[in-house]
Amino acid sequence: MRPTQLDKARIRELEEIGTRSDTRDVLARATMQARRDYDDYFVVDIDAHVSEDHFWGEVIELIDNEYLRDLGQSQLRSFAGNNALLNIVPGLSHQSVGGRITHQGRREPDVPQGEHPFVVAARRSMDAMGLDYQIVFPSAMLLLGMHPQDEVEVALARAFNRWTVERILPMDERLKAFVYLPFNTPEACETLVAQYADAKDVIGFTVCSTRNNAIHADCYARLYAMIEESGKPLAFHSGYHWGDPSFAQLNRFATMHALSFTHYNQIHVSNWLINAMPERFPKLKMLWVESGLAWIPFLMQRLDHEVLMRPSEAPGMKRLPSEYMAEMWYTSQPMERTNMELLEATMKVMKAETQLLYSSDWPHWDWDAPSVITSLPFLSEQAKRNILGLNAARLFNLDIKPKKPRADAVLATRPGRS
Repeated sequence: MRPTQLDKARIRELEEIGTRSDTRDVLARATMQARRDYDDYFVVDIDAHVSEDHFWGEVIELIDNEYLRDLGQSQLRSFAGNNALLNIVPGLSHQSVGGRITHQGRREPDVPQGEHPFVVAARRSMDAMGLDYQIVFPSAMLLLGMHPQDEVEVALARAFNRWTVERILPMDERLKAFVYLPFNTPEACETLVAQYADAKDVIGFTVCSTRNNAIHADCYARLYAMIEESGKPLAFHSGYHWGDPSFAQLNRFATMHALSFTHYNQIHVSNWLINAMPERFPKLKMLWVESGLAWIPFLMQRLDHEVLMRPSEAPGMKRLPSEYMAEMWYTSQPMERTNMELLEATMKVMKAETQLLYSSDWPHWDWDAPSVITSLPFLSEQAKRNILGLNAARLFNLDIKPKKPRADAVLATRPGRS
């Protein structure tokens, strides 16, 4: 049936969602899900991302090495642009599928004067998804562990941490962050832990997993002891790297994404366990970020089998690897949901009700709204609440008083989206 003239008068033509759309419009469906399913939940997003290339000039300005700062600013003005000093390969960046998936390249419109564009965008995403807190990670810097110059990673880590802690976090109490650790240089990591251990809005420390360091090496013992003493968790955030020889056979981003994000964290978890690091640092809280969930039961079973067959190679372990893994924390994204029976079994064996933390990975191409948790039919109401926020409150010592606006209030600011 064709619409009448009256119907046409009532219809407001909405602008197509694109790279210049307001975040609240992009996430309007998530806001409606929040209103329907979890408006009264306490929700913490453990893994969202700064598109730091938008503000890379601000970070470069804070480099404390005069030579590298000058070099970075020179590259920024010329051939490298927003990739100055970084080791990413722009020609191998396929996540946005040529712009067909609205991705992190977007810039937030209508930023109020005097406010930082990233803070405005982050606040709008928190409001739209119904989040009380959001923890932010870098994006392009996730590959720095493979940078051929360790001193560049150190300089960028110091500058980015200053930018985050001094300029971004004070602008909104709902934003929190991990301190980026330049893991190729243990002494620099120790300095950063000492500097930020007591920072109010720093809720932990992070290592970008895409690197070839043996995390059980003795050179990290002092660092782990310092983090353990701080009481804050150590997170390993995974990623991908086309230049890694182990992935030379992969010719599609889909296979790279499927394997690399689990590959690096599997290696680090295996080394951590077999070398009995949980026994050396029993109070160090370990968090594994952006590897999904499917690899966890595989690695539990595989390592248990190996240790039972070859116990002499893990003399420091007092329990099975799976028992230690069940006491670690994991983030949900990207949650594999093609087989609900497998997902249910995975969540059971990893003790998701107490150890799993919701993460969105916003604004990356495969982000997950909180509804990925509320829509799981096998989870109890309490398990959903735990995963979406209460587990994070326990791990990071967060105040669980509501911080977000109600979904109806958010929708009311965007006429036509409700």
